[in-house]
Amino acid sequence: MESLGTARTARTDAYLRRLGAARPARPTAASLRELHLCHLRTVPFENLSIHLGEDLVLTRDAVFDKIVTAGRGGICYELNGGFAELLGALGHRVELLQGRVYGKDGAPGIPYDHLALRVDGRWLADVGFGDHSAYPLDLDEPGEQKDPGGVFLVRPAGDDEERAGGGGDLEVLRDGVPVYRLETRPRVLADFRTGAWWHRTSPESGFTKGPVCSRLTEDGGRITLRDHTLIATSADGDRTEEELTTDEEVRAAYHTGFGIELDRLPVPLHPRP
Repeated sequence: MESLGTARTARTDAYLRRLGAARPARPTAASLRELHLCHLRTVPFENLSIHLGEDLVLTRDAVFDKIVTAGRGGICYELNGGFAELLGALGHRVELLQGRVYGKDGAPGIPYDHLALRVDGRWLADVGFGDHSAYPLDLDEPGEQKDPGGVFLVRPAGDDEERAGGGGDLEVLRDGVPVYRLETRPRVLADFRTGAWWHRTSPESGFTKGPVCSRLTEDGGRITLRDHTLIATSADGDRTEEELTTDEEVRAAYHTGFGIELDRLPVPLHPRP
């Protein structure tokens, strides 16, 4: 038992080093906020594995090795799966929730479309959605919540009749627009394997259209590499785009902007027409 505890401590310390964060003295709402922000700034949201022919393996060891050992990022299942393990090791109570992301047409995506976290029964943590809230959202707050990422609202999902029936689903809105719908029943990481497989393979998945890598910057902006286009967005919304013309420039952008070293570039699995 002691060796298992030592190994878990070593993994936790390694993850914290990856984030550039100190080990909290105890699990608090303040330390959760700090780790949430550190994760968004340090570990990119990226779907490169899909376009490099790599599988998306949803086990705690595979996720840890990708994020911490290899210095990569991932999509929601990997990022929030890894963050859940870290928070649990630090003493937080963490539950995995499955969600369906609303498309531009307002229709929800597939079941297990998204993975988010309920922490200590109160906080909605999500470091795996890309451009979203910088800090965890308060599930006990019925009103709007102001965040550097926008104005968020967490409310019971469905129409008036469904809400009256106490279905329990939650809807997350950003700036008045529904983002995703969450079931409140806790899940385990293996439950999301079908969703990960669909997002990795389906021509209908937005993730298979082309590679994307994105993270929050220290000044509150965002840097994104979408195929060969490098996009910088400032905290006040100013946006610049640069087309990278050579493979060397793209590799350098992955290294400089995201700390990712690639020996070959990702090739779109199902390119947009």
